[in-house]
Parts: sequence; structure tokens; C-alpha cells
Amino acid sequence: MDQRREAQANEINGSQSNENDGVSSKGPALRLYPCVEQKAENYEDLEEELEFSPHLYSALERHLPSSVLSSSRDNKVQYMTDILLRYSPRADRSRLQKHGEYRQKIISNYQPLHRVLYTMHAADFFVPSFIKAISENKEESFRKIMSEPSPGVFTFEMLQPRFCEMMLAEVQNFEKWVRETKFRIMRPNTMNKFGVVLDDFGLQNMLKKFMEDFIRPISTVFFTEVGGSTLDGHHGFVVEYGTDRDIDLGFHVDDAEVTLNVCLGKQFTGGELFFRGVRCEKHVNSDTQPDEIFDYVHVAGRAILHCGRHRHGARATTYGQRINLLIWCRSSVFRETRKYQTDFPSWCAECKREKEERIRQKASILKSELRLRTV
Repeated sequence: MDQRREAQANEINGSQSNENDGVSSKGPALRLYPCVEQKAENYEDLEEELEFSPHLYSALERHLPSSVLSSSRDNKVQYMTDILLRYSPRADRSRLQKHGEYRQKIISNYQPLHRVLYTMHAADFFVPSFIKAISENKEESFRKIMSEPSPGVFTFEMLQPRFCEMMLAEVQNFEKWVRETKFRIMRPNTMNKFGVVLDDFGLQNMLKKFMEDFIRPISTVFFTEVGGSTLDGHHGFVVEYGTDRDIDLGFHVDDAEVTLNVCLGKQFTGGELFFRGVRCEKHVNSDTQPDEIFDYVHVAGRAILHCGRHRHGARATTYGQRINLLIWCRSSVFRETRKYQTDFPSWCAECKREKEERIRQKASILKSELRLRTV
């Protein structure tokens, strides 16, 4: 990875002298600094045709050389695709292609039970108080419907009972189809042996709208330091807990910048979430401070929103069955900038403590030096 980044940097830096024609001696090149005057196009209408995420094309467009920026949309797409293919590992492209084929095979054969779920119908999905807060789009409005029982953990009423019922029925219908066809499906993550990936059987576009229009506005206010305002990707899934399902979930962090977790039902006891503070990768196993300990009891239809790096787990579900909808929201911009940082005091509690300790030590040394000067 370091070698590839170095090669990338050398090519981009070396291409500045050829910026006018947009071609370096080694092939297509990019601007080192983005063209701030350029308003990036939206490429979502080409999603089915593009090799990569439409958001990646929009982000990359401002780095195109002048001659390419002024060319046709098709030419820009081809130019950016050529560059992305050069730096996307072949194994990753193969994996993405296979996953796309896997997903298409499911969608072509599975018959949805509730088609209304497959497009966003906010009035039918969300409670009125939540819709009102989103429409006003102000911190004051969000805080009116939320509680923050622990720093960085927000809970609020979100989903209507009918939506929860339909989603539960849709998941059960999909699982029935899986059993009858003996189709091998991918589970939501490496931790859960039960549950389904909603994106894989046709709900991807609805969940994309869900994230962009109903999670990102809140994240922009409360999770800016971890990329909350630049969320551009998601992983939507349902997990199932019970005596004949996953019992509990160990201590972990999510592969997400921001996580939405909503209980859909059913009847159950246990299954509380426990939180133990936000940490970067370096400090993920550091000690928990007393003020970071928080437990949360699930309520059907009620959402909990938190930073993906907030360490947490789920206690055993001791009776019945608990099913939760999760959307892991991701920011490609935040992930890219994080690669070049070593400390994260703006959001990692341990980095912040270390920074404060360094400042305290420096202040102590300065005081000592001042005393010596006055003697």
C-alpha cells in the first residue's frame, strides 16, 4: 500500500507541468490541488454503468486537468475510470464484480413481499416528530426529539410500527426463499451468524436515500469530526438474536463512521447494548473510564445513533427473539484523510487524554524553568 501511494504521489506531482493537456508521460494524470471553481457533476444516473461509486467520480472530478474538465461528460467518465482502474487492486475489482453478480442473481429470482419498502416513503416509514425535525434541519429541532444519555450516544423515536412489521415480514419472506432454494447467502459481518444484508436483495436504493436524507443531516450536526457531513456509502442489514440465533455480541467497533441501530421487535428479554467510549485503532483496547460506561435497553421503533468507533457490545438475549435494523454509514473522504494522521484528539478520548497530558507536562516544565530564572 505504501509503495502504491508513493507511486501515485510521484505520478500526480510529476504531472503538474503537463496539466494543460491532462496527460503525463506515464498516462492520465490529476491535479495535485482541486479546482475550487468547478461544480462537480452528479453521476448517480450512471450507477449501473460505472465501475466505481458515483460519489467517487464526483469527488475526483475537481482534480481533473483543465483540458479534461472542459470536455464532454463521457470523456470525463472514461478518463476517471482509467485512473481508478490503474490504482484499484485487481483482487478488489474481481471481488466487487463477483459481489455484483451475486446480488443480481438474488434480485432476479427473489419476489418481494412488500414492494412499498423498496422505495422511500418517508410519511409511511417515520414517525411525524422525526419528519418534522428533519424538515427543519436545525440542531435545536434535532435535540427536541432526542436524548443524549451518554456523550455521543443519541436516542429518539424514529420508525412507525407498521414499517417495523413490514420489514420483519420481508426478512422472514427472504429467509424462507433462501431455505427453499438452498441459496447460500452472505451474512452481515464476521460477527453475526444470523441475519441478512438488506442491500443484497433490492433494498440498496431505499437505504441509500435513508442515509442521505435522514441520517446525514443529523450526522452533519453531531458527528462532523468523524466525517458525518460527508457520508457517501452504507451497509444495511438486519441481525437476529435469540436462544436459537446469535445469543450476544462481543466487545467491538463498527466498520462505519456513524451507526444507526433500530430495534424492529419482537418480544424478548435481555440484549442490552453496553458502550465503553470512543477510540481510534491505536487505543481500541485501552482502559475504560468510569464516565464512559453506559448501557442501553432496546425499544421497538426507537433508534440509537452513535460513532462507529464507539466501543460496544450486546448482552445475551435470554428469552424470545430480538431483530434489529442497522445501517453502517461511511465516508470515503474521512477514511482517506485518516490514513495520513496518527492522532485523533477531536474524537478519540484516549488521544485527547494523551494530548492534554503532553500540554500539562510542557506547562509544568515551563513553570520550573521560570522558577529557576527568578532564583
